[in-house]
Amino acid sequence: MKFAIFGDIHANLEALNAVLEDAKNHDCTHYVCIGDIVGYNANPRECLNIIRSLDCPVVKGNHDEVASSDSELVGLNPLAQHSMQWTRDNLDSEDKLYLRELKLLRQVRDFTIVHATLDSPASWGYVTTKFDALESLGYQYTPVCFFGHTHVPAFYVKSLRIEEYTGKSLEIEPGKKYQINVGSVGQPRDGDPRSSYCIYDLGAQRVINRRIEYDIKRTQEKIFDEGLPKQLAERLSEGK
Repeated sequence: MKFAIFGDIHANLEALNAVLEDAKNHDCTHYVCIGDIVGYNANPRECLNIIRSLDCPVVKGNHDEVASSDSELVGLNPLAQHSMQWTRDNLDSEDKLYLRELKLLRQVRDFTIVHATLDSPASWGYVTTKFDALESLGYQYTPVCFFGHTHVPAFYVKSLRIEEYTGKSLEIEPGKKYQINVGSVGQPRDGDPRSSYCIYDLGAQRVINRRIEYDIKRTQEKIFDEGLPKQLAERLSEGK
């Protein structure tokens, strides 16, 4: 059994389709989404429809929460604020209800999924260091937890102490705990513009981070066509 685990899609249809095609080619049988389906890019409804059609476990991201709310847009940077208002205007009531009702964390078989942190999932904190991961691990009751939010893939492993693992493939060993950031499908921020997701092979007890090329130019053209900020398009080429 292989799980394709992905998130931070951010309405990037070309990237999502490329990731799902790659997952299919690698014999993934199940799918899991760790949130932020919408925001930033130009295909929120199309991406939502795909996720719903997969009928897979999904948790809520911060952009999903804001997009499904009618509250005033405060505390967002100008790019996020502009794109979020556009996203709200381009979602219908059914889309918003789906996003609003998503849970903040879930257990799937022997692993946990959350968008941000386990210690305070509704606060949208970031795990960017092994010390951040250690705080979240205190609330982890499964061997493995998959998360996102930073748009940067990472592996954190705890046995006697916690360490950040720098490889792209990781063996899951008994007695250890793992915090795994799957990176971003639709807006990577680690300097690599390719989409990022993880495959969790339960039989082999192995997690692999994969990077997938997609039609960035087409995604950028859609951003321009919809009048979204040009910086949102430019950053896709830079992986920032």
